[in-house]
Amino acid sequence: MKNTPALLASLGLALCSGLLISCDAQKSPPPEPPAAAQAAAPAVERSETQKMHAFMDEVYERNVAAWPERETTLGRKTDQQGKWNDYSDAYAESQLELARLDLQHLREHFDYAGLDANGKLSYDLFVYNIEQALDDAAWRRHDYVVDQFNGQISDRFAFLQNQHRIDSEKDAEDYVQRIAGLREVFEELARQLRDRSDFGVATPAFAYADLIADVGSMTSGAPVSAAERDNPLLTDFRDKLDALQLGAEGYAQLESAAISALRGPFRAGAEVLIAELLYQQAQMQDSLGVWALPDGAAYYRNRIRHHTTLALSAEEIHQAGLDDVARIHAEMRAIMAQVGFEGSLQEFFAFVRSDPNNFYENSEAGRQQFLAEARAQVAEIMAISGQYFNILPKAELEVRRVEPWRENSTSIAFYNRPSEDGSRPGIYYANMKDMENFQKYVFTAITYHESVPGHHFQIANAMELQDIPKFRKTEGYGAYTEGWALYAEQLAKEMGFYQDPMRDFGRLQDEIWRSVRLVTDTGIHALRWTRQQAIDYFLENTPISEGDIVTEVERYFVNPGQALGYKVGMMKILELREHARTALGERFDIAAFHDVVIGRGAMPLPVLERQVELWLESELAGS
Repeated sequence: MKNTPALLASLGLALCSGLLISCDAQKSPPPEPPAAAQAAAPAVERSETQKMHAFMDEVYERNVAAWPERETTLGRKTDQQGKWNDYSDAYAESQLELARLDLQHLREHFDYAGLDANGKLSYDLFVYNIEQALDDAAWRRHDYVVDQFNGQISDRFAFLQNQHRIDSEKDAEDYVQRIAGLREVFEELARQLRDRSDFGVATPAFAYADLIADVGSMTSGAPVSAAERDNPLLTDFRDKLDALQLGAEGYAQLESAAISALRGPFRAGAEVLIAELLYQQAQMQDSLGVWALPDGAAYYRNRIRHHTTLALSAEEIHQAGLDDVARIHAEMRAIMAQVGFEGSLQEFFAFVRSDPNNFYENSEAGRQQFLAEARAQVAEIMAISGQYFNILPKAELEVRRVEPWRENSTSIAFYNRPSEDGSRPGIYYANMKDMENFQKYVFTAITYHESVPGHHFQIANAMELQDIPKFRKTEGYGAYTEGWALYAEQLAKEMGFYQDPMRDFGRLQDEIWRSVRLVTDTGIHALRWTRQQAIDYFLENTPISEGDIVTEVERYFVNPGQALGYKVGMMKILELREHARTALGERFDIAAFHDVVIGRGAMPLPVLERQVELWLESELAGS
């Protein structure tokens, strides 16, 4: 989850995989099946891989049960549905120790040599996740508790609205319990903000205005504040109650409980949090990269490793970015010539930023036009996807607008995975707060990135894989996941799209955006660039609107290294594809290559490279 405290954020890979188990789960393992069931079960000798996968699934299930929000995200309803995750540092420490025990158990009880290929992949991923989590844990107090990008505060609202389904009165009661429980969540965030500030780590100064505005939006509306309109949570709750078709008395009781929770504990917690944010804002004067934090250079090396899964230096990444920017500029100049534009590349960038054909109307009609076009893009890809993919996800995909109340604290576009049982679709969200900065050309590529053949094909497909341990179905590595999605933008061109040269220019605009990230992220955190230096580099080298550039640069400040994974991952996938094409010649099959890349779940880039090599060995041996 985005809003974990520092240790849990550093354990992101393991947490998302379900590799961390609760203290209670460790002390009280799941009960054995009834004796009758045991006696009736046929005696079947399990392979070493099957035994290990069973262990991994037990760990996964204990972990899911330890994180109520994880259960809800997966579409599960349990007696914990009214609770939030425990975000305290103490709980994070306990989870870290249990991760060590998981790793110890794996190494002591399973013979790597006795595993089949699928089992060896599971073993490697399990070990990688925990070792990376242990490495990250040393830096948990360096992670920003809240910021304007990751939604640690506003995502709680989005979670209730989009994840917490109400199909019964019990679901509604749990929703109310979660409203009240936000007091503890907000107070924990406030405690950690003060702790990190005392340690010498505080969110950059520019972030506080948006954070304070978001809390203000969340606490606006009746009954939290005096206003004609209702608070967004109350509106959502009432809409969900209406669908239940309760009697008047039952409806009134639940509505009254929600109003009391909002007016009482929810408001009290929000007041504590906003008071701390105002205090922090008054202390902060600068917006600097992590080089300015205690042991900042070492922390940034950890972030590079975490987000790219490779042992790269900041200097190597910076130079790779500069080289790639030059390459893409040459391709952009070719499109300039194609459309007959006379002038410099920077003049063409200025034209793109102001071209009225590049923007939707800044109105509800303009927003609906974008949504219609994005849905049409999805349909076009789906119509020919069988030529490029052997396996497609069964889960549906929806295209939605980011809700207005959380537009200040989310990125311009993102993807939410479907539920485990398929009851909730995958969702591609677009942030349409300001259509004056919402460029048509680049959003053509962004749609392919966030939906199909990008995140939806990879993430939803992984969740539906069979014969793998459950943690591999929900795994995530930034360089792999975002690298695939950026690769998907180019793949869409190879599939025959971007026929309009300006839409193809938008694809290059999106790609150079990711290449510039290599330069600016390392510039900020290793070369000590200022916020304005990073903005200026972006303006000079891309046609991205200035508003989006400011948002992007501020994102890099608060999420060091995260933006590096996109381009690094894409480069690795293209490198592996070219290697496979050269090795196999005419026998190269793009769909088979895609099976290897996204048909086994997410993985770190070195592990992906090994999987491609094993596939090539098998293909060449069979020739």
